[in-house]
Amino acid sequence: MKTLGYAILGLLAREELSGYDLKRLMEGRVGYFWQAKHSQIYPELALLEEGGFARHRLVEQSGRPDKKVYGITEAGREALQEWLVEPVEKPPTRDELVLKAYSVWLADPGKAARVFRERQAEHEARLAEYLEIEVWMENNLGESLDDVGSPDFAGYASLRRGIAAEREYAGWCRWISEKLENARSDGELAEGQASGAEER
Repeated sequence: MKTLGYAILGLLAREELSGYDLKRLMEGRVGYFWQAKHSQIYPELALLEEGGFARHRLVEQSGRPDKKVYGITEAGREALQEWLVEPVEKPPTRDELVLKAYSVWLADPGKAARVFRERQAEHEARLAEYLEIEVWMENNLGESLDDVGSPDFAGYASLRRGIAAEREYAGWCRWISEKLENARSDGELAEGQASGAEER
């Protein structure tokens, strides 16, 4: 089974969902750490049903075609439980911004600083969003956040990882931006002093 299949089963283990619901959650809640295209979800659902890991029922809708609502089967739950405790493969590391940082000594400091400031703003915006979710969870979910057998704990654990990652990345972007901006200021000052000396 593909990793996307396990991601879908993880959502269906919480509640029954339509294909549209799955798409929405994959773009939002799960999309923070695992993304899938709309065109990938329905074929994967079909494979899960074919394998006996998920099943659907039809829900009547007034004035609209019946809606397929999917749920996890016992076989799907068992497959998900087995996958959860398997060792995780090390993902390939490909971060273009870090690659740029590796050669940033060749760049114009001012222009390079803007690149890192833009990414800093993106990570700070996402961090602010995560922190709002954290406050809501802590205010509304209470003791379930400490219950390792609760889906609330699992969501909270994933959120805390996201908070730590965004905070660290934003801080790194801030640090390198400040270094580059200071280098530009020092360089401009030196050029100004040299120009003044020549005029004298």
